[in-house]
Amino acid sequence: MRMRLRFLAFVVSGLASLTAATIVGQTPAKAADAPAASCDRACLEGFVDQYLAAVVAHDPARLPVTGTVRFTENGQELALGDGFWNTATARGSYKLYVDDVQRGAVGYYGTMREAGAPVIMALRLKIAGGKISEVETLIARTGMGASSAANSAENLEKSGGPRPALLEAVPADKRVSREELIKTANMYFSGMQMNDGKGVYPFADDCNRLENGTQTTNNSTLAMPNAPATPAPEGKETTYSMAWSCKKQFNSGLLHFVTRIRDRRYPVVDVERGLVFSFGFFDHSAGKYNTFKTPDGRTITSGPATPWTWEISELFKVYDGKLHEIEAVLDRCPYGMGSGWSSRQDAMSDRAR
Repeated sequence: MRMRLRFLAFVVSGLASLTAATIVGQTPAKAADAPAASCDRACLEGFVDQYLAAVVAHDPARLPVTGTVRFTENGQELALGDGFWNTATARGSYKLYVDDVQRGAVGYYGTMREAGAPVIMALRLKIAGGKISEVETLIARTGMGASSAANSAENLEKSGGPRPALLEAVPADKRVSREELIKTANMYFSGMQMNDGKGVYPFADDCNRLENGTQTTNNSTLAMPNAPATPAPEGKETTYSMAWSCKKQFNSGLLHFVTRIRDRRYPVVDVERGLVFSFGFFDHSAGKYNTFKTPDGRTITSGPATPWTWEISELFKVYDGKLHEIEAVLDRCPYGMGSGWSSRQDAMSDRAR
């Protein structure tokens, strides 16, 4: 009888210890995130710096990587050490980090030198167990409009660094979930794709956008390619203007040349700073899509002569449910190309992931 009681006491004690460990420890979901959570901002940004140093040295052996590490460059899966690794010559001065401590992921926009010429890089790293498990890169070798890639990179460097709002923390009582941040950011893509001028566009009054280092909103000095020499009367324009605000561009219904925004992925979200780092593709389908109706009922024919696509990484600053700062790195690619990180079905879908 005493032996049985001692045994029961031992079992109860063991169960109590197990229960206490479960309570004070992590739930299974949090336990899965534990290796990621152990890498703070400094840790994540350190991996970026270590990665880029290895790229410039042309030596992937310098990196701690998992046995199953995957690497893509401009949508193509390559062996780590190939592609830009062979042509990179130095880092530039522009550096913008986006840290997702919760998921162990980091996004980065920065200038680089390729064979001595300035280019812009978008980079995503996934960290697992203190090692790099995923590397996604986009090298912008194409400028915006009449601008060259070199001019685009130099514009970023001349800016002196990222816009301050991108580095500022959102007050704790104003922070929202990553899901809510993604929802707001995705409204930008959906609004542009719909191009009806009637959507709900969550732009703040101070919204501004940079694309490959070029300011493409509120920029009265930059004319659109093929824009008429004589400006049309207010409200009768046939092409949108980079002099307009974020909201006016969308309200105009003149963003028709982007016919589909697909493979929308949001792999890095910094809840503390309200930043959403995304990847996607902007298809320009041309042909029959070039004739459309504006919100005021006018029929206009305008747009690209042939189909093509922007591969893009776009960053959104979300605060109080509004889009404030937008920054993008993009490069022209074959029409309908995929990212290398999605099934073909997902690559052609416009749903948010």
